[in-house]
Amino acid sequence: MADRVWGNQTAITEFILLGFGDLPDLQILLFLMFLVIYMATVAGNTLIVVLIVAGQHLHTPMYFFLGNLSCLETCYTSTILPRLLASLLTGDKTISVSGCITQLYFFGSLACTECYLLAAMSYDRYLAICKPLHYSTLMNTRFYLQLAAGSWLNGFLATAIFVLFLSQLIFCGPNEIDHFYCDSIPLIELSCSDTHQVILLAFILVSVFTLPPFLLTLTSYVCIIATILRIPSTTGKQKAFSTCSSHLIVVTIFYGSIMIVYLLPKHDILRDLNKVVSLCYTVLTPLVNPLIYSLRNREVKEALCKAVSKYMAFTKT
Repeated sequence: MADRVWGNQTAITEFILLGFGDLPDLQILLFLMFLVIYMATVAGNTLIVVLIVAGQHLHTPMYFFLGNLSCLETCYTSTILPRLLASLLTGDKTISVSGCITQLYFFGSLACTECYLLAAMSYDRYLAICKPLHYSTLMNTRFYLQLAAGSWLNGFLATAIFVLFLSQLIFCGPNEIDHFYCDSIPLIELSCSDTHQVILLAFILVSVFTLPPFLLTLTSYVCIIATILRIPSTTGKQKAFSTCSSHLIVVTIFYGSIMIVYLLPKHDILRDLNKVVSLCYTVLTPLVNPLIYSLRNREVKEALCKAVSKYMAFTKT
């Protein structure tokens, strides 16, 4: 790529991720903070997956989707935080063009997958609460396996098409990205090629992978809340709402932060705000996912207690 010429400029071979470079005195503190967050995220989500696999009573569609989500969150945060940690520790903010596009591919694929996984989880809760008598028939093993597999395949295939178009662009400077990871918008803005097709494709993919699952999730919860309000007993309402409140919190954080980042005007004064809000869906959501589901879910807490008891008994023997 270094030998290719566009106009009077040579195409660049690497980008500079500025990250949090405007806070030089806090680099070590930021490194330690993100290191703790990354370790807690990986440990927490891995624990959720282990508990679901090991606990026979957790082999249900709801926990199958939760296991997929925890696995996804581990991969999701691993596409961004290790590179950020290395940058904060060494001060090296450069990343190759191919490395940047690769990070964008995995980040975008996992983000698309998460949108549809969250929608599948909301639909599962809708069937469980609004159509309990038909739940086992409608949400059978084949159907929920298809939902999960479809979420993963569609996310990775659709992003591959976008990345294929993006990789055809020529970048000839400037090469500074004012972000802590490679996002599509800053990359397209740096290109000196014709970007109309890529922008149109990005708009189509974002519309397909955010609007339908968001509307499905919203519709599901409107029906769920309406059904819960019709339950006569207070105990029944609390029990029904407890099964979906954790998922609703995760959905609110994820979609709320994405909407703020991508719908706010792209002004320089809002750039720092976008960076902070981006942390919500790239770092905060994967971190709070295991905390929310473990602290607010009785069955997960019971599985954890059983696992700890077995471990203590094993160590004593």
